[in-house]
Order: sequence, then structure tokens, then C-alpha cells
Amino acid sequence: MKQTDLKKIIQQLLKATNAFDVEAALTLFAANAVIDDVSVGEKFKGKKGVRNYLEKFFVGYKTKTKLVSVEMPDELHANAKVDFTGDFGHETGALNFTFNANGQILKIDAYLD
Repeated sequence: MKQTDLKKIIQQLLKATNAFDVEAALTLFAANAVIDDVSVGEKFKGKKGVRNYLEKFFVGYKTKTKLVSVEMPDELHANAKVDFTGDFGHETGALNFTFNANGQILKIDAYLD
């Protein structure tokens, strides 16, 4: 995958989550995707787990995410620095993405600074 394609997928995800559109966000994930969020101490597996994560931490807390920067070490990985605001206040952190060859999100390692 081209780096520009990976950045577009990340931007699509943030657009969907900022609009609280869980269905649109889910289309970007592989069926066996995993979100590992160390800040909450849980791994969310599969589309059901991803849905649960998005509904709880993005919709539930009215989270808005701003993309600060993206580093792409190779064609299947992107490390995004982000700025979160919501009912919890303000946090900064990262979403480190792994993509499959089809451009779907396979894994996100998420953490707060």
C-alpha cells in the first residue's frame, strides 16, 4: 500500500469517529481486527470488539480526535500522534496502525501520553 493510501484510511477513520458514525468506521477494519488500548487495559477483538470500543470510548465520551502527525515506517504500518477531546477533557496519545494487504485496519495499538 502507498503511504498516501494509509494516511487516507486514517483520515477516514477519524472523520467517521468524529461524526460518531460507528458503521462507517467499522467498514475500515478487517474482520479479525484488534484494538489494544493500554490506557484502558483491554484488547478489543473482531468487529464486535471494535464496535464495543468505538461505542464506549468515542460515542460514549463524545471523543473528537485531531490528527497531529503520521509516521509510516513501511507500507503496512502507520504511527499517528493524536489529540483527543471529549467529556473526559483533553488528552494526547497515539494510534499505531497495522494494515493488511487489502488496506483494512488489522490492529491498532492505542495509548495516551
